[in-house]
Amino acid sequence: MKVAPFIVAASVVLLSACASTPSAGDTAATAPVTAGNTTGNSGDLKPAQQLPEVDARAAEAAAFAGVNGKSVYFDFDQSTIRDADRATVQAHASYLGKYKTNVLIQGNTDARGSREYNLALGQRRAESVKQALEVLGVKPEQVEAVSLGKEKPRAQGTSEQDYAENRRADFLYQ
Repeated sequence: MKVAPFIVAASVVLLSACASTPSAGDTAATAPVTAGNTTGNSGDLKPAQQLPEVDARAAEAAAFAGVNGKSVYFDFDQSTIRDADRATVQAHASYLGKYKTNVLIQGNTDARGSREYNLALGQRRAESVKQALEVLGVKPEQVEAVSLGKEKPRAQGTSEQDYAENRRADFLYQ
């Protein structure tokens, strides 16, 4: 079994022979990479110099933070998007168009009305938001609309303000 050490030694010799160091006159290999320097290639970039990729991730995170947690609210017994919430729908459409992710829209209602009625109303609300997103250019396969009816209240009280808080469509990004 003296063949194995020979193969290892031969591999080390071959690999070291392939290694090269830049000569003193080779300025292209030692030139610093700057915005105007075209002599370097992308392999010459150091991790700190790869900022555009980091900036893209930061921009995506900022865009997501701009839409995350924003719901669309509805008037009592309505599934029409209010004028005040159109900007929220547009922000979500812009995000979905740019980042090609999927979203689940959950339609919710307040506690008034039967379970069956509220499930149907929640579905109409979710479908209303889905249709608005599609009109704004979002692909239908990116959006799924479901109803939770009155099963997932955000506010637990029985005041009009609590009811208004529960009449909404939530966006859950996948």
